[in-house]
Amino acid sequence: MLSSKSSSWICRSCLLRAFRPITRRPARFYSSATTQEFLSKPLLDRARSLAAEHTKLTDKLANDFDTGTAKKVGELTRVVQALSAWDKANNSLDELNTILTDQQSDAELRSLAADDIALTTDELSQLSRSLQLALIPPHPFEHLPCLLEIRPGAGGSEAAIFASDLLRMYQAYCSNRGLRGSILKLEETDSTGSASNAIQEAILEVENEGAYGILRCEAGVHRVQRVPATESKGRVHTSAASVLVLPSFPSNGNESDQNIEEMFNDPNSDYYIDPKDVRTDIMRARGAGGQHVNTTDSAVRLTHLPTNTVVSIQDSRSQPKNREKAWRLLRAKIAQARREAREEEMISLRRSVVGVAKMGRGDKVRTYNYNQQRVTDHRSGITVHDLQDIMEGDGSLETIMESVRSWLSDQELEELMISEQAQDQKAQGQQNSKTNKKA
Repeated sequence: MLSSKSSSWICRSCLLRAFRPITRRPARFYSSATTQEFLSKPLLDRARSLAAEHTKLTDKLANDFDTGTAKKVGELTRVVQALSAWDKANNSLDELNTILTDQQSDAELRSLAADDIALTTDELSQLSRSLQLALIPPHPFEHLPCLLEIRPGAGGSEAAIFASDLLRMYQAYCSNRGLRGSILKLEETDSTGSASNAIQEAILEVENEGAYGILRCEAGVHRVQRVPATESKGRVHTSAASVLVLPSFPSNGNESDQNIEEMFNDPNSDYYIDPKDVRTDIMRARGAGGQHVNTTDSAVRLTHLPTNTVVSIQDSRSQPKNREKAWRLLRAKIAQARREAREEEMISLRRSVVGVAKMGRGDKVRTYNYNQQRVTDHRSGITVHDLQDIMEGDGSLETIMESVRSWLSDQELEELMISEQAQDQKAQGQQNSKTNKKA
């Protein structure tokens, strides 16, 4: 039991409130420019605009429920919550600075406020980042399963072997993460001996929802530097393989899949393909691949005539199954191409403003150096000296991928800021034009 001389413990926040002077608050200790170090004005304006839209839609939903409105409210909730937390921390910092500048405040109270400012500033910085990420529009394919298409590049048989190594790495990654990965297409080379595990093309389907959002950071050219098994003089060779990440459209009959089916028939959708634009060729399967090879007309090749996009599937001895797989792959490639085409304008704007180049299949994104046991990602700049762990799809690979996802978020945030600034400048120009006409 405490003695009568013992004083009760009082938390710091309560003490600050108890000694807060009941006077008119003076001007802020920090300027608006300092506030914008945490969050730029265009992004803050956008957040408040989205919060206002959320309130409007919530009121509408209370009177008349609509699935589309409910979905939009759900998408905006993350922004509203992040903005609320940011406002709370920003107001706390405002109050602490007010106490510091008020000479009528108790000296001990100002000392406590000074101690809390550093913590509150750090908290506000973290909340600013959370709010910025919440403002980034979700990628339209983010929630979908995905297809990883792996092809050898420059380097001959060594490139084909490396492509096979990448396939096993992603299969191991899926297994370690509990993702369902299955081979949609696999074409091995005709080489013999040490290159018998080489591939010409492989497509790995990751069936889990959200797999595209997890793995889209892997798109690009992966380069390997090592002594090939076929090299007799011990010289290091440089080879490459390309990885393309495509959205995969499920067909299991649930509500989201029904929505995708509707978009398949919508001419304005990324997923729409007019059957009249596709030429279908049926042929006999060839190369290594099983007993049905060269015996049945089961291979299917689809050519999208407007874009000259060609896909071919011969993995199954069933022609209908090969046709279904081919259509899924064709839709994925066309949808991805249309998405990239829409991004070209923003990419050009970003390049002209900040010198950022496009990241895609044609860009070197990662180097695997076997002599140094080193893997370097050229986008995020991270280097990990644990190549064996990475090739087994373990934690070091996830570390690299997470750094690239963060890099992608930074790029998308930069796009958003440029877009908001451009809209503000356009609106200001229109306002100035109206003012000049009236004058």
